[in-house]
Amino acid sequence: MQNGTGIGKTSGWLALSPLIVFLLVYLVSSLCAGDFYKVPVASAFLIASVYAIMMTRGRMDSRIAIFSNGAGHPNVLMMLWIFILAGAFAGTAKEIGAIDATVSLTLMILPGKLLLSGLFLASCFVSMSVGTSVGTIVALVPIASGIASETGVSVAMMTAVIVGGAFFGDNLSFISDTTIAATRSQGCSMADKFKANIWLAAPAALITAGIYLFLGWGIQSVPDHGDLSIIRLIPYLSVMLMALSGVNVMVTLTAGLLLNALIGICGGSLGWLGFLSAVGSGIAGMGDLIIVTMLAGGMLGMIRHNGGIDFLISSLSSRIRGKRGAEFSIAAMVSLANFCTANNTIAIITTGDIARDISRRYALDPRKTASILDTFSCIVQGLIPYGAQMLMASGLAGVSAISITACLYYPFILLAIACASIIFRLPRRYS
Repeated sequence: MQNGTGIGKTSGWLALSPLIVFLLVYLVSSLCAGDFYKVPVASAFLIASVYAIMMTRGRMDSRIAIFSNGAGHPNVLMMLWIFILAGAFAGTAKEIGAIDATVSLTLMILPGKLLLSGLFLASCFVSMSVGTSVGTIVALVPIASGIASETGVSVAMMTAVIVGGAFFGDNLSFISDTTIAATRSQGCSMADKFKANIWLAAPAALITAGIYLFLGWGIQSVPDHGDLSIIRLIPYLSVMLMALSGVNVMVTLTAGLLLNALIGICGGSLGWLGFLSAVGSGIAGMGDLIIVTMLAGGMLGMIRHNGGIDFLISSLSSRIRGKRGAEFSIAAMVSLANFCTANNTIAIITTGDIARDISRRYALDPRKTASILDTFSCIVQGLIPYGAQMLMASGLAGVSAISITACLYYPFILLAIACASIIFRLPRRYS
């Protein structure tokens, strides 16, 4: 079957095969090398992307156009702008000493034993207020990386602390785009969805905080924090305050970048050429992240065009048995859609109508259905190494996404609690 552009759609597992190729190339190569950190994600995506173009029917120029539209999707381009601004902000903040000053303040406030759990809870609070995991990661990961170098804690562990807390707020916040998408698709209020969702997220967060408290019990505070310059704290404090006030993340990063330039040039710690050099270095540090994002966007666009996501949804929705099966089917649909799109909001929008039909057919509570959509999409988004949040965190921290996942406890604990809530029909009020 072909459309007007000369592109024919595939069906079934063939439509999903580019994602399978990516996983096989990445996993098999990593196993053969004996090290998951040696295989660049961009290389695996390039091979899978070439395969996706070759296996799609139609004229070559039309196939490439489909791939390019996916790579240049407005959501992808928005992420690229955020990556560029985040790199420029982080590079200039480091040059003027803003990161060092913020790290010193944090070490003065938090005792060593409470460092990991304290940062996790702070990340939960910030993400809950901001409503975006990306904004939280941009604001806190550079600080966490600096703290790691001062305390001897691994950078991957410190970054995972922030990322886990970031997804807590992304899942629960009233201003999160996932919350808005889930509640609108299921026809329930955000307050009702929050009440159903908090029974899953709060226990997971408390257990995670307890784990980080145990792991951080042996951390000793650094006795000498260096000179604490209040002026150098302004850029990061401003970024956090603007984020908490709901200011657009791009506006926030741009304002932070201008503050870095003002403080650096006026204070004499950074000249004009030095500022330009820091901006260039920060953007260059995001180069791999930008390439991976575009390759992933193009490949996932081909999967979507070939009907891969439609195949997943129809296959899962046709095998439902009872209320538990209905809830697990909704969880599986949104998880697989997220796996294929690397965007939790898009995954919820894609599966929302089907989930609402299933909910009505099996008399499910729409509040719990909305909670399932949001929770499982955030779980998958927090675990896939090619998701925007993990790519952003790994780029800012300078470590691989896989190394962060190894220290990331919150999504795994949330997954266990969410599955248990379906199996044991909890909480009873929403089941």
